[in-house]
Amino acid sequence: MKRLLSTLACLTALLNGCASLPERPEIPPQSSMPPGTDAPLDRAVAGAEAEHAGQAGFRLVIEGMEAFVIRAQSATLAARSLDVQTYIWHDDATGRYLARVLLAAADRGVRVRLLVDDLDARAKNVGFGALNAHPHIEVRLFNPFATRSGGLRLAGEGLRDFGRVNRRMHNKSWIADNRIALVGGRNLGDEYFTASDVVNFVDLDFAMVGPVVRDVSASFDRFWNSASAWPMELLDASVVNEAALKSLRARLDEYTAGARQGEYARALRENDGIRRLVAGDWALRWSSKYRFVSDDPAKVTMQKKDASRAAVAAAVVEELRKTRSSTEIISPYFVPGDAGSDLLVSRAQAGAQVQVLTNSLAANDVASVHGGYSRHRKALLEGGVQLFELKPLAQGAPSSSFTGSSGASLHTKALTVDGNASFVGSYNLDPRSTWLNCEQGVLVEDTELAAQLSAIFRKQSDGNRAWKVTLEGGELHWNDGQEMHASDPGASGWRKFQAWFARAFHLDAQL
Repeated sequence: MKRLLSTLACLTALLNGCASLPERPEIPPQSSMPPGTDAPLDRAVAGAEAEHAGQAGFRLVIEGMEAFVIRAQSATLAARSLDVQTYIWHDDATGRYLARVLLAAADRGVRVRLLVDDLDARAKNVGFGALNAHPHIEVRLFNPFATRSGGLRLAGEGLRDFGRVNRRMHNKSWIADNRIALVGGRNLGDEYFTASDVVNFVDLDFAMVGPVVRDVSASFDRFWNSASAWPMELLDASVVNEAALKSLRARLDEYTAGARQGEYARALRENDGIRRLVAGDWALRWSSKYRFVSDDPAKVTMQKKDASRAAVAAAVVEELRKTRSSTEIISPYFVPGDAGSDLLVSRAQAGAQVQVLTNSLAANDVASVHGGYSRHRKALLEGGVQLFELKPLAQGAPSSSFTGSSGASLHTKALTVDGNASFVGSYNLDPRSTWLNCEQGVLVEDTELAAQLSAIFRKQSDGNRAWKVTLEGGELHWNDGQEMHASDPGASGWRKFQAWFARAFHLDAQL
């Protein structure tokens, strides 16, 4: 055994090259820029805010096209600041387009701050370094890897420092001039904006104005100034240079020039989302009963027994405990555990209608997560909870896809309670979101918003898009109103094995 451990240690050291993060110096804290009075977004929002003193305005952004356009147009209109926090930023069509509009904003003198989780950013190390070379753009990477390239070195660092690098920043925020913010499940990339020709995510954001935007900005500042957020130049100064920025600018310019006649450019010309906002007639729901919740950025370093790790989870559980008549939960990764299952069953047995929509095994992009969920299916169904699983087929994809998708996967994280309260955020009902990843979301009380979210639930759980899971003679069945299946429909043998393995070995804590 000692020899085996010694061999593993040597292999880890060899793979990792003894890399470690450099000493992080004290960095003066930065704050979000306050709202102004004379910029386009100020003029668009200030009047409505004044009419609804003490309230915040909310809009559910359902379609990927609108989600993309709001981000791009708000960046184009921004005059002071753009703060972007994301878990993933893909180097694809929409990812490049958004990078180009942020670069254009920086060219106008707008202060741009980009905070990206390093699990994804490491692979785009050169691109983020190039952006950081701009005098008005600063990039920070959250909970970074010491090694900046190489798969073997990454594997070695993962083996050596798994406890740290296994914890990630899953938050997603887009804030323009501290006047408008988007918060929800969407990362930055084609599949989050229904622009992929392979698989698109069914996703959701809250677009918000009013004082809640300042709450989102305050959370951004906490993460930006945290000890786990590393300036790009400290991690790899070699990629932060003018030549790299010039090369990136040329590549982005070439791309956007080629896309001027494409769907993206047409959407930016024709979609009226931000134009209606600027004109003052954007449809918003105003409420004084709202709460933006975010985990502490120190969550990635907290000990297991620290209860404050789960701030967002605690807020969601508190809301679910209030359920009297109904709750609808949409969670792509749904691993409720024994405590979560007991809570949902208790609400159902108290007379509430409890419904859950999650991915089917065939639609789930992480098959092992499905294994953690499937351990609890029978107990949930026996306790009166209704379960729906999204199909992976094209008819499950949003109809406004830029290019037409061959499949769909659920990525929305949302819930309603008693037809009044709604939650939209980055939080999945699973152990990883609860204990490992940093998460955030918005709770708001408004019957119309809850009704809109309920309509989304009904549409996505319809038989054309999802299977209803039932117990027939004590055995699980999947029914869409046309066909009945006796095992996870549409899933390959390999995916079923992955799910079985996670279920058999109780890997819930990592799911």
